Amino acid sequence: MLSDRILSLADINLNSPNKGLLSDSMTDVPVDTAVAAQAPAVEGLTDAEAEELRAELAKVEEEVVTLRQVLAAKERHCGELKRRLGLSALEGLKQNLSRGWHDVQVSNAYVRTSEKLGEWNEKVTQSDLYKKTQETLSQAGQKTSAALSTVGSAISRKLGDMRNSATFKSFEDRVGTIKSKVVSGRENGSDNLPSPTGSGDGPLPDHTPF
Repeated sequence: MLSDRILSLADINLNSPNKGLLSDSMTDVPVDTAVAAQAPAVEGLTDAEAEELRAELAKVEEEVVTLRQVLAAKERHCGELKRRLGLSALEGLKQNLSRGWHDVQVSNAYVRTSEKLGEWNEKVTQSDLYKKTQETLSQAGQKTSAALSTVGSAISRKLGDMRNSATFKSFEDRVGTIKSKVVSGRENGSDNLPSPTGSGDGPLPDHTPF
């Protein structure tokens, strides 16, 4: 019988310090055969068939309880092995997450979804609307680049015209003259600065602060 094999498996796998320490919370599926026996027969079933189904249900419930006890013992034994190996709960969680993500990736639903998304992406990129939008954006980018290049060239040309103008050259000459006089004045030991207009070699007036 299946229940006898399960009980034998439990006896073999529970040869550990945790044997006999099964949690009471794992026996939360009682086998109430008296209630089952008192239940009325389902319509369409004979009394013999109903009794046979009740007996089978009792066996299945007993097997469920046994399997839960075996699972609880296995979980405790697994936790003890991890503790002795120095594996923390965080590492166990990482392993479980990694294993779960791997199971998701190899699942049929994930594979079908990936294939469907690939098909949609291909259809979108090959559509006329997508191609027209891409061409429009490309042309807009080219026009923007050309406009910026034109503005930059115009600014450079304007600065060049300003440097070549008579006013700018006259200003450069005045600055050069003032610089020469300042250098020569320092060489002669004089701290007086010349007039920016170049008229006269006298010192600048001392402005009294307000």
